[in-house]
This record gives sequence, C-alpha cells and structure tokens, in this order.
Amino acid sequence: MKELNVALVGCGRISAKHAELLGSGQIAGARLCAVCDIVPSKAENVASRYGVRAYTDMHTMMRAEKNIDIVSVLTPSGCHAQNVLDLVAYKKHIIIEKPMALTLDDADAMISACDQNNIKLFVVKQNRFNPPVQRLKEALVEGRFGKLVLGTVRVRWCRRQDYYDQDPWRGTWAQDGGVFTNQASHHIDLLEWMMGDVESVFTKTITALVNIETEDTGVAVLKFRSGALGIIEATTAARPKDLEGSISILGERGSVEIGGFAVNQLKTWLFDNMTERDIEIQRVSHENPKNVYGFGHKAQYDHIVDCIVNNRKTLVDGLEGRKSLEIISALYESIETGQEIPLRFRPKKCRLGIYDRKNSHHSP
Repeated sequence: MKELNVALVGCGRISAKHAELLGSGQIAGARLCAVCDIVPSKAENVASRYGVRAYTDMHTMMRAEKNIDIVSVLTPSGCHAQNVLDLVAYKKHIIIEKPMALTLDDADAMISACDQNNIKLFVVKQNRFNPPVQRLKEALVEGRFGKLVLGTVRVRWCRRQDYYDQDPWRGTWAQDGGVFTNQASHHIDLLEWMMGDVESVFTKTITALVNIETEDTGVAVLKFRSGALGIIEATTAARPKDLEGSISILGERGSVEIGGFAVNQLKTWLFDNMTERDIEIQRVSHENPKNVYGFGHKAQYDHIVDCIVNNRKTLVDGLEGRKSLEIISALYESIETGQEIPLRFRPKKCRLGIYDRKNSHHSP
C-alpha cells in the first residue's frame, strides 16, 4: 500500500505530537514529508529531527512537494479558516486541529470549499478515539442508560502566565479564545456527542489568575433536546498542576465516569444489569497518559488513513467539528448578554474570532 505523505503547516506546541507520530513510523500507511512555519527556527527544529524539508511559506511548500497527500493545519486557531481556504486550491485532503475555526461563518466557508473541491476535511477530536470513550458511546447507542439525566465535563488544568506569553495570539479574542475554545473544546465535543443536540446554554466566566483578554475559568449549564441537563466546568487556573479532563454520563439505568488527565481513565462503569463484558471493560480501561494530549492522536491518524485509502466515512468531518463550535459560540454569546442562549442561532455579540484578517500576520 502506498504511504500517504503528510505535511505540517504550523510547528508550535501541538505539532510535536503530530510530528512524532508521523516522523517516527507510528502511523501505518502515513509518513511525515515536509513542515512549514513562518518562524524559521520552529520549522527547522522539527524538520531536522525527522529528516524532512522545512519551509516558511506554505504555498512554496505545496508547489515544491509534489507528493503531498494530506496537509495537517496546526497554526493558531484564528488562522485555521484562511489557511484551509488557501490550501483547497492544491486539492489535498486536510486535517485541522481544534477548534476548526473561531466563527460559524468561517466554518461554513471551510466546509463548502472542501466539498466543492472534493477534499476530505478531518477535524482533530482525538478524545473520541480513547478506548473508554468508545465503550461509553457504544453503551449509549445500545440504549443501556435508558433516559438520560445529566452529562458533565470537567477540565481542571494548569496554564500559568508563561504559557500565554509564549505567543502573542494566546488568550486573545481575535486569535484564540479562552479555556472554552482552546482547552475545553474537546470535552464540549464529547458532551454533545454523547448527550445529543443542545437546546440552550447559560454561561458565567472569570479571568482569575492570568493576564489575558479572555476567560481562564468558566461554568455553563446546558439543556439538551432530550430534556436532560448538562454542566461544563473548565479552568486553566488549577494549581499547582493539571488535575483532570473528564466526562460523566448519568441515566435512569446506568452511570459512567471517565477521568484522568485526558478522558482516558475509566472511574465508574455501572449499569442495572451488569454483564461479563462490563466486568472486562472495568478491568482494562484504567490507563492514564503522561500528559493532557492523551493517546487519541494516533488512533485518529489511523482512522484518517483508513478513511482515505478505503473511502470510508470519517468520524469527525467539518459538520461534526462545527457542532462544538456552535456550542462554544453560544457560550460566549451568553457571557456577553447575560442571557440563556438557544442553539441554532447567529452570534450577535460573541467576540470570538472577530478581527481584521487582512492585518493578521500569523498565517504561514
């Protein structure tokens, strides 16, 4: 089978995970072929480690590297949309890190452009691929919970001022957003994936321990169309270290909690009618990763290779990625208005992603 050649656009913090997997042979059927960043040293550091060419302009890279099959866009969140809209001209499949965009209009434009150019768009939501999360989804699909009552996600991580000071875009409305957009977007995605369509949200936030434009701590109450309720608790103000990234689902016939740093450790797996398989799930699902990125990137890359090679439907395409962005936009709309916000809305006061793209200098 021909190996798929993957190029990275953006060599910041998250690129280390992508580069390690692709550059050290951990993804069967895919390999790292080139990297790009507008900061030469960042691109050169990654390129030299894995023996590929470094570029400072993504268009130069795309024209020079004729064998590229997939481009992974790992730039600052506020650059994602324009990067994707520029890349579709090269007719290569695109992987986009979370969040896929900062505005719903940008997300819609990205989805439309990829569809029109017959390009597969994959949004990174690696926690969906964690084994305990997969088992939880299976139990929900099988109806084992009965009537859903309450879904909760918690992100209790530690990000000090030096984290936000690494790059000028961090913690800004125009390019990043706060803890809801950056750190908790994966968990918000999981909550919607498990609990179903959201009817409304109500949010409160503070900026507790760092000097940034956006929030470092927030809580939200959600009402789902099923009638169930949801809670989002998210903070980067946990001290002195990361504590947890978790999800709990409670229903009339069962309760499940998955915790650890990155929604990897099964804490509770209880149902009215427990089976031998339930006992096995309890026994094997306790592995916690070394850091908050978890193990899911490898599983998602394996899935992406399978989708491209065998033309299978992806678990997280642009439409799936848009769902959590709509919830996040509603959370921020609620902050600005002080009101409960119904979903299927158009943002009016949400500040996320509002900037003059012509004056942005972050795009490679």
